[in-house]
Amino acid sequence: MDAQGRGRADEIDPADQWVLNPRTGNYELRLDRSAAHQQRTPVTTPRPRRAPAAPGGSPSGPATGVPGPRRGETPPGGGRRGGSRKRGKAGKGGGKGGGRKKALAVSGGTLAFLLVGGSVAGYLYYRHLNGNLQVIDTAGAGSGGFRKGQPINILVIGTDKRTGAGNQGYGDKDSKGHADTTILFHVSKDRTNATAVSIPRDLITDIPDCPTKQEDGSTKTVPGERGVRFNTSLGQAGRDPGCTMRTVKQLTGIEVDHFMMADFNAVKTLSTAVGGVPVCLGKPVNDEKSKLNLPAGEHRLKGEEALAFVRTRHAFGNESDLDRIKTQQAFLGSMMREMKSKETLTSPKKFLSLAEAATKALSVDSGIGSIAKLTDLAGEVKGLNPKNVTFTTLPVLDNPAEKIKATVVVNQALAQPLLSMIREDVSLTEVEQKEKAAADAAKAQQDALLQGNRAQPADVRVEVFNGGGPQGSASTTLNWLQNTKGVSRASNQGNAPAKLEHTTLEYAPNQADQARALADMMGLPSSALKIGTVDAAPKAPMKLTLGADFKGAGISLTAPQQLPQDVPQNQADKAVCVK
Repeated sequence: MDAQGRGRADEIDPADQWVLNPRTGNYELRLDRSAAHQQRTPVTTPRPRRAPAAPGGSPSGPATGVPGPRRGETPPGGGRRGGSRKRGKAGKGGGKGGGRKKALAVSGGTLAFLLVGGSVAGYLYYRHLNGNLQVIDTAGAGSGGFRKGQPINILVIGTDKRTGAGNQGYGDKDSKGHADTTILFHVSKDRTNATAVSIPRDLITDIPDCPTKQEDGSTKTVPGERGVRFNTSLGQAGRDPGCTMRTVKQLTGIEVDHFMMADFNAVKTLSTAVGGVPVCLGKPVNDEKSKLNLPAGEHRLKGEEALAFVRTRHAFGNESDLDRIKTQQAFLGSMMREMKSKETLTSPKKFLSLAEAATKALSVDSGIGSIAKLTDLAGEVKGLNPKNVTFTTLPVLDNPAEKIKATVVVNQALAQPLLSMIREDVSLTEVEQKEKAAADAAKAQQDALLQGNRAQPADVRVEVFNGGGPQGSASTTLNWLQNTKGVSRASNQGNAPAKLEHTTLEYAPNQADQARALADMMGLPSSALKIGTVDAAPKAPMKLTLGADFKGAGISLTAPQQLPQDVPQNQADKAVCVK
């Protein structure tokens, strides 16, 4: 079975193929297809087996049970199947049949671990993994949790905090940890594709006020700042990962569901756990600062050498942080391929190593702060194929306010199409033909709303409300409509009674020609048009409410179907030779 076939044909998972050999009393790995379907005679008196030792500990003695049978089988004597017990409610996140033995991979290796099922030993190890996680209460930052059938947005944060053995010489010795590497990982609502957007650490942006939870349970608001580096959204002035989540939402218009944060140790331990990450160098490298010293060609890096590879700034490109981002994306794509490979999926040793490495390396928000919750999340993203995972970087320009260029600002002309595609859940890759056809059919159905006659601008009547756009949006939109577009019968109604995430235009059936005309002018997607059921009076206005996705008058809200050519991207299934 190849890695992409995992969990598809007959729902057979490599991790589920450890079966009891009745002749020896031992569990053995069977990968051939016939063994996957073979009926086995229940054994009621298997040879006693010792439970696996928790990492760093000693064996816990004979197990009181044996790992449960695979899917579709009934345990001898009936009763519960092995692997269904975990902290909290049982039965969630395990896939069909309640199986728990799943390999999880999120954001190219930021999260990867094995959920161990079977008897007391598996349950104790399950609790052990829970204890590895560090959980942070972000005081309401984010959406409150991902939802099935909706896109998922996870903020992956790499901090330069000097925690862990051997890391004292890295990063800023006086730092409490900046947001040194930040990736917004967007998973489509149909779970067929994902986009990973790197946010440059030296981007100049505004940081909003940030409520943070204190040790005594109280909440303290850290004042925001204007015109500062993005990486100061974490660790500085008492800011926690929730502050970075709030900053990303303000910057992109995309609400983050969860965060996952790791330090230098994550790269070292995860790369070691998979047996090394393959990389390709287009030229020899000898970087004194990162200590990376390798000849040109292909290498398999782990531990300190892997960390040196992702940290180096002076070995590749123009020696900038933007080129280091490209190196990091190549590394993460390779790690994702390695974790989804057959060699990793069928190796118990690698499974257990990944479980330890990932859970020890991660800090997460309380919304995914347990193995059970992470299992639910992993169940949503486990089917992602690397060919449909796109890495890109938020487009930026050199800061025009600086003579000596050290920071960057958002390139709005290129960034807005990218962010609009993510907000509208448009894939940056070609998904399977069947899925694409279904998406095209849905789009055609929506586009039908915009077909038909258009009213003249002077005949368009609309009330404009600000329901979450930038301050003064209703006023500036009114001026733009009247003075630029000739919509003389528009009026400013100030703030809407409630905040909206998305801009909406409410209209009656007999106002459809006006709605189409206004949608054309403003670049409103068909999803923004909300038609009523009763005709309006002859001079009644439509209602336009500017949501949090509104960026300014004249800036289209309709997502393009392709990125501008000047926005670099690469898919996770393609090996990149850095140089």
